[in-house]
Amino acid sequence: MLKPLIREPDCVTTDKPDSIIINVDHGSPITPLQTRSTSTATTSSGSCSSSSSGSVTGHAGHTRKPSSDRPVSSSADQSSKSNKAQSFKSSNTPSAAKSSTPSAIQSKSSNGSSAAQFGSSSPARAQSRSSSQVGVKTGCPKTTTGNIRPSSSVSSTTRTKPSVKSSSALQQHVQILPGGNLFPSGKVQITGMTQEKPRSMALGPGSAKSYGYGSIIPGNNLSPVKPTRTSGSSSSSSVLPLAIRSSSDAEIPWKVALYSSNSEEVKRIGNDMFKKGCFTEALKLYDRAIELSPSNATYHSNRAAALSSLGQIGEAVNECEKAIKLDPKFARAHHRLAFLLLRLGYVDSAGIHFYSVAEPSDPKVVKMLQQIDRHLNKCTYARRRGEWNIVLTEVSAAMASGADSSPQLAMCKVEALLKLLRLDDAQRELEFVPKVEPLPVSYAQTRFFDMICEAYTYFVKSQMELALGRFENAVTTAEKASEMDPQNYEVETLYRNVRSITRARDRGNDLYELERYTEASSAYGEGLKYDPSNATLLCHRADCFFKVGMWESSIEDCNHALLILPRYTKPRLQRAASYSKLERWAEAVSDYETLRKELPYDKQLAESLFHAQVALKKSRGEVVLNMEFGGEVEEISSLEELKAALTRPGVSIVHFFRASDPQCKEMSIFMDALCVRYPSLHFLKVEIVKCPAVGDAERVRVVPTFKIYKLGIRMKEIVCPSKEALEKTVRHYGL
Repeated sequence: MLKPLIREPDCVTTDKPDSIIINVDHGSPITPLQTRSTSTATTSSGSCSSSSSGSVTGHAGHTRKPSSDRPVSSSADQSSKSNKAQSFKSSNTPSAAKSSTPSAIQSKSSNGSSAAQFGSSSPARAQSRSSSQVGVKTGCPKTTTGNIRPSSSVSSTTRTKPSVKSSSALQQHVQILPGGNLFPSGKVQITGMTQEKPRSMALGPGSAKSYGYGSIIPGNNLSPVKPTRTSGSSSSSSVLPLAIRSSSDAEIPWKVALYSSNSEEVKRIGNDMFKKGCFTEALKLYDRAIELSPSNATYHSNRAAALSSLGQIGEAVNECEKAIKLDPKFARAHHRLAFLLLRLGYVDSAGIHFYSVAEPSDPKVVKMLQQIDRHLNKCTYARRRGEWNIVLTEVSAAMASGADSSPQLAMCKVEALLKLLRLDDAQRELEFVPKVEPLPVSYAQTRFFDMICEAYTYFVKSQMELALGRFENAVTTAEKASEMDPQNYEVETLYRNVRSITRARDRGNDLYELERYTEASSAYGEGLKYDPSNATLLCHRADCFFKVGMWESSIEDCNHALLILPRYTKPRLQRAASYSKLERWAEAVSDYETLRKELPYDKQLAESLFHAQVALKKSRGEVVLNMEFGGEVEEISSLEELKAALTRPGVSIVHFFRASDPQCKEMSIFMDALCVRYPSLHFLKVEIVKCPAVGDAERVRVVPTFKIYKLGIRMKEIVCPSKEALEKTVRHYGL
């Protein structure tokens, strides 16, 4: 709240008073004001105490008339007021008035400097100020803030009763500051005045005199005036739901429009929301406009724009078709539909609508149409010749040029990646194929690469299912494609090949179960004739080759399968086993270590890796201390058993634990995992409650405790480690 700055007129005093309490009434018991003098050296010969009958309103020239129920001052008070005013008038000099300047500086003096302080409107405030009472020199016949009525009462703290004399002109400015908090109306009496009955004050709506940020009007428990609606005013909020009436002001306009009966106004607000990027709100408004006027083509066209911005391309196309049906000469609807069809990859249909009514005004649209058409033509020719790298390049360029919502172009990209044996990339691309639902009926029979659009989608999906080894799904999707486009040669060929591959796979599996591996490999070979890059059939045949001792052929098929599916674990495991049979230990260890990263808890894999590592060290002439595969944590029950275990070759990890301790239980489970991960190490555990002699001999005081031994010599001790710290240490000694 702003603090008003009041400049008091100049005064002429002769003596220097001690401290005088002056209680001033400012017309409102709500906000007492505190006045402090800005001068530091004043002289006065007398002081007086007075109370004001006016009010400080914060506006120059505003005075408050006394109410009828305010106590009337006595004749002695009025005569005192008249004498005081004459004394003030005679004490002013022209030089003093000329030298006065505005000031907003507050100062507190401790060496007899003069300060002014108005009394609080409550007895408690008056008592709190009794220790710092100062005098106020007021010698001006007129005020800009109210009328001052002197009082005959003088503070008891005044040392002498000086008389007012005119000795010198001294400039002084007084700043009025709020001196207290707002109090409830009717409970605060004005100091220095007597009242018969406390007056209740009420905050008004602003029709009375203004006191700062509100109006205070006297009354008897009056409540604030409530605004009333005139008979001629009307508001749509009276018919709105409660949820809308309680919304913020920023949201009300478009929500109000939803209940309007003026379709043009609803459309206008919908356009405003669309320009702001609020497409969902704009769509609701366009729906309302269509509800009010279903035959308006503009509303349907605008709704198509909102749907397109929300990614609902299929519904947007349908809305544009409705708009064109209502108004065949509506150029904007034709151009909007052409642009949507261009995004879907329907270049021919887009060109028809672009030039059906009027040529497009934007040359960028024409350039986009030409670029997409050129890329699609190159893609078609490259696909016929089997140049899949060019197909991938051209289809990516077409999508980048504007056909970004075409499911057929996305599926063409997937097909190119499949043919290039980039199955992982094809899987990722398949996840981001645009979905256009519902597909416009008028474009369902449009051909793409001489296939019906939806049939081509199933055509590519069937190839993906086949490459991933999901033969039954491949047959189902190929059958759907054949039903949609039975006359297409590519679709029929794929359907026939998928069924032949599935039959070959089933026959090979039956022969493998009968351990007729040679015949099974031949059956898998029959399926590979139709799809030479099928990783699943290659892996099955590699397994058959391994069973009959054809390890080189097995490695060759595994290499081919891993080229197509690098993350396929089965052919890598088969290849590692074939390397071991051929004593190519380095390649075997490399494959096993790669598999350990993907299958860290496979015990059989860990044992195979251990034996391959031992054989590799022997082939290099290195000394192998530990020839036994651990794989399990060995429990120690006596001190002699522990000593015997620690003397074995290699590194031993001993876990001292207590079964009732939760942290020990958690670390015991982690030890089991480490035993599988590092099979070349010996893992031991000792329960110190069952074997106190072992705990005492090893001086174990805190559990869990881990000790690492090498050839019976303690290398390191870890007390209460984290899982990460323990594995780091184990890995260090396991190398």
